[in-house]
Amino acid sequence: MFGVLVSGRLVQTDCQQVGETQFLFNIPDADNINHIVVFMTGQTPFPTDLGGAVYFSWPNASGTSWILLGHITNNKPSAIFKITKLKESSNDVLHPFSSLSVGPTHVAQIGISIEPIVQLAQQTPESISTPLSVKSFSEFAPKMLENFYNFASSFAIQQSQMTPNPTETYVPLSTLHKWFETYQRRLEKNPDFWKQ
Repeated sequence: MFGVLVSGRLVQTDCQQVGETQFLFNIPDADNINHIVVFMTGQTPFPTDLGGAVYFSWPNASGTSWILLGHITNNKPSAIFKITKLKESSNDVLHPFSSLSVGPTHVAQIGISIEPIVQLAQQTPESISTPLSVKSFSEFAPKMLENFYNFASSFAIQQSQMTPNPTETYVPLSTLHKWFETYQRRLEKNPDFWKQ
C-alpha cells in the first residue's frame, strides 16, 4: 500500500506491519539523506475518512525520537519531506510507535499510522520537516529528472538490436531528452508552472 523513495536509490515497498494500523520502513545508511518521498502505491486506497500520519525516527544518544512529518491521504497520495535537520533534532512528540525498540544506528525509520482524517487535520508537523518550498522543489526536481533520465537511458539499445515485440511500446531516447530539456527550461522560468 505504501512506498518510500530516497534519491539515488530504488523504491522501497517493504514496510512491516507493526500494529493493527501502523506500518514501518527501515531506511539503511541514512546519514546522508536529505529528502524522503512517502507515497501510496495505488494498489489499495485508504478506507473512507482515513489517512496516514507520517513519522520520522532517527536514533540519538537519548534513544529514539519520533517526529511528525505530515500525512498522506487518498486525495494527497504522496509527499516530499526534507529531513536534513530532523536528524539533529531531539524533539519528541506523542506518537503511535513509542513501544518500538531502537534500531541499529545509521538506520532511520519512517512510520505510517492510519488515523481518521479529522484527527490528521488537527496535528501539526514539525516545522523543519514541512514539505518542500518552491526553492527546494526547484532544486529537487532537476535532480530527480536527471536521475530518471540516466536510469531510462541505461536501457537504451540501437534499433538494430531490438527484437520485435508487438505488445511493447518504444519511445525514442531523443524524445525523452527533448522533454527533459523543455521541463528544465520551464522550471527555471517559472517554478510553479507544473501546478497549472
